[in-house]
Amino acid sequence: MDVTSAWADAMLSLWLTQLMPELAAAAAPAQTSAWSQVWAGTAPTRPEPASSPMGVPPALAQDFARAASATGLSPQLLEAVARQESGFNPAAQSQAGAIGVMQLMPATARSLGVNPASAAENISGGAHYLAELLGQFKSLPLALAAYNAGPGAVEQFGGVPPYAQTQHYVRDILASLATGSGAATRA
Repeated sequence: MDVTSAWADAMLSLWLTQLMPELAAAAAPAQTSAWSQVWAGTAPTRPEPASSPMGVPPALAQDFARAASATGLSPQLLEAVARQESGFNPAAQSQAGAIGVMQLMPATARSLGVNPASAAENISGGAHYLAELLGQFKSLPLALAAYNAGPGAVEQFGGVPPYAQTQHYVRDILASLATGSGAATRA
């Protein structure tokens, strides 16, 4: 359809809907062009964005919101940890045996009373565990290091352990928060 016919289609549609509404229904083609929909004020609404700035799949967004609300942590923090841990993959399993979106170790999941195979419970358990670590260490970098390497390693070294993987983990999550939709750790 060229510009002239699109314009004519839009003007006809506008005239029909504004001046002769009773004819509009009878004369409207089964499928109208996008221009005529816009001119007639019936253009479809735009869909909501598929995910958050962190890339959270829509199916998990409510789980992160609930876990954040229950723990007082920011959704962005939980999302950044999950993105780093599993890329939001509920079926992820590490070589060390960590399971799910937040990569909970089976013993940690048991102590939290959650099923790590359930995405919602895994996210909730990971949020509660991270909140406990923040309470214990009073520092986001130390809590993240403890989430990754274990609280014992953070206590043993008196800070972020000298493990390259843990240092990258902490740095990557903090950078993600700084460039994401917010750097707050608490809601």
